[in-house]
Amino acid sequence: MDAAEWLGLVAGAMTTAAFVPQAWKTLRTRSAADFSLPMLVLFVGGVALWTLYGVWNAVPSIVLANGVTLPLAGMILLVKLREGR
Repeated sequence: MDAAEWLGLVAGAMTTAAFVPQAWKTLRTRSAADFSLPMLVLFVGGVALWTLYGVWNAVPSIVLANGVTLPLAGMILLVKLREGR
């Protein structure tokens, strides 16, 4: 594995880890009131596209980071959508 891929793995781990507390808080409180729905929709869509990009180009760091972030962000989006009902 080259230095660029290691850098990508560290960056992906850091950005994914930064998102975990928000996902945990959302699960614990069952509230996503502080999140903007348009931001969540765009974020989840962007993370999904990054994941596909990583798969398409065989970039493990992108696939791993976004593959973990996608379900976390998706869960927050689902909580937000349920609140809107």
